[in-house]
Amino acid sequence: MSSDFIVRLVGMVVFCAIGVIWGDSLGEFANINPGPSTYSELQYAFTMGLVGALFGLILTPLITIRPIRGLRKLLGQVSAQTLFSSLVGLVTGLIIAALMAFPLSMLPSPFSKFLPFVGVLLFGYFGIAIFAMRQNDLFSVFSSLSLNKEDGDDLVSDSNGGSWLSNRSILLDTSVVIDGRIADIARTGFLPGTLLIPRFVLAELQYIADSPDSLRRQRGRRGMEVLSHLQKESSIPVRISDIDVEGVREVDDKLVILARQMRCPILTNDYNLNRIAELQGVLVLNVNELANAVKSVLLPGEKLSIRVIQEGKESGQGVGYMDDGTMVVIENGKSHLHKETGITVTKVLQTAAGRMIFARPDA
Repeated sequence: MSSDFIVRLVGMVVFCAIGVIWGDSLGEFANINPGPSTYSELQYAFTMGLVGALFGLILTPLITIRPIRGLRKLLGQVSAQTLFSSLVGLVTGLIIAALMAFPLSMLPSPFSKFLPFVGVLLFGYFGIAIFAMRQNDLFSVFSSLSLNKEDGDDLVSDSNGGSWLSNRSILLDTSVVIDGRIADIARTGFLPGTLLIPRFVLAELQYIADSPDSLRRQRGRRGMEVLSHLQKESSIPVRISDIDVEGVREVDDKLVILARQMRCPILTNDYNLNRIAELQGVLVLNVNELANAVKSVLLPGEKLSIRVIQEGKESGQGVGYMDDGTMVVIENGKSHLHKETGITVTKVLQTAAGRMIFARPDA
């Protein structure tokens, strides 16, 4: 038996009783000076009882269950940090209102009767509004106090000057799941916190896996396999959540809104999502930037050995690759094609696609 049906029955009984009582009073009042067409008290009570029962049966869910469900849905979209800050602000506002109630009650009538109540409403509202607006500052203060007490082992500073706890969630984008390197990175322990995968990211991944395009279908299935490996790894905390953003269709927009609400970073490979999130003040962890950051650092004049595997774009050039995938363009390297050759680095160029190294063969 559903809760909606139970509430309708209870509402029908309650409003029927109210209708009977009200109808009885109306019948008693109408029969003070009865006329030939005046109904009896019983008829009034019976009619109003039926009206009350119908009213309770139809409208009770609209004034009970629907508002409660709407409130639960709204609270589910608000981050725990915002809820806690609002609660602290409400308590603070009520304390101030209680302190102000006595002097306000000493004012002359009628101000002494309604100003204390107005003070409760105003101070409660301003407490919630101010604490919710300054929640980042409040948590920064709490984090600083915790840092002083516990040597700051669990605190990591972000690029925006704030701070985030090592056990917080990290939102995963579809692109980084398909990429697959996230499993290796998470296995090393460089990602402190829980990997949070919203249900709409899974839906997009499934849509890609069901695509008629064979390449997209293969990428989607690869993402499914990566998620399966992540869940099987006991050392990697992975959580799939039903949390969603109402009124927004694009997955990237949903991720940015969720990251702002939950105060957590987004892990992605998507350049456009990276830029949009940064413009809105959301911390982004980009796997490509990480890969470029950990590549071998070479300086002009250094020597190394590399195998030339193909010709370059320019005449006489040869191309090889280092173990980390960095491209090495070798001047006059065509003559060393398919050979292990000693080279000297002449220039290191950083591009949007990564790092390129220019070199010449050793004499």
